[in-house]
Amino acid sequence: MPPTGPRRVLTAALLALVLALAGCSSDSGDGKSEKPKKPSKSSAPKVNPAPGDQSVTLDWKGQKRTYTVHAPPSYTPGKKLPLVIVMHPYPSTATHVAKLSDLSAKADRENFLAVYPEGLNGGMNALVCCGSEDDVGFLKTMTESLVDTWGADPQRIYATGISNGGDMAFKLAVELSDTIAAIAPVSGGYSGSPTTKDSYMPKSPVSVITFIGGEDKWYPAFDDGLKTWQSRLDCRTGPPAKLKQKITHTAAKCSDGSAVEVYRMPQMGHAWPQGKSDMAERDAAVSATDLMWEFFKSHPKKAA
Repeated sequence: MPPTGPRRVLTAALLALVLALAGCSSDSGDGKSEKPKKPSKSSAPKVNPAPGDQSVTLDWKGQKRTYTVHAPPSYTPGKKLPLVIVMHPYPSTATHVAKLSDLSAKADRENFLAVYPEGLNGGMNALVCCGSEDDVGFLKTMTESLVDTWGADPQRIYATGISNGGDMAFKLAVELSDTIAAIAPVSGGYSGSPTTKDSYMPKSPVSVITFIGGEDKWYPAFDDGLKTWQSRLDCRTGPPAKLKQKITHTAAKCSDGSAVEVYRMPQMGHAWPQGKSDMAERDAAVSATDLMWEFFKSHPKKAA
């Protein structure tokens, strides 16, 4: 039986309310329904830029990727600072390479940002090993966030690392040559299957300073890789300088405008010269951390 009298009035009122609520939930206000947004490959991390250390988590291609940003005491948002990406060996952690390199203390003295990315399962997908992740893409996204959020200077972005991290620095020099100004691989090299192709070289100038030990079992591969790098870039090397502990230092100028400096250290193994933790060559006559920063300061990004 159809409702009559007061029941008819009440039913009509309820129907009107239901229709009104339905309209609010499905209409954008201009008569068009909103389409669901497609999930992105990564989402912007939540950060509060400030001096000191800050751990950041980035949603990257279904993975939780983390990195630690160190800003010097003088840091203020809005001021552009150089950025040094520091990558750990395999298997290891960002915490280890931060202690080993002592680059946070250097950042405090010299006023730059240092960032320590964490590899998955203890390493990164560099030239020789480890894993199959798109770590170049992860580091690119991380760097873009540091430029946008922390004020990293896009003309002064540098990369260093030891062992697997040093290999990764070479990989970034090639595959992110439009971003990276200079690299400082320590006990790492330009080797592995990608480097067998003559075309696997930076498309934009990236300068290199590197430290390799004569007692490192990987020394022959590192040395051969440097010779290949310099040959492909048509680099001209000056006479070697002899330093303490039979260390030799060579400097080269390359046809694309980049520079290559090599410290060959015959008494060092697979280590970081004057490092502060495991994998340190504490008695080395030179400090990799000090020398790389002086090199970075002199080599901002150059146009191709």
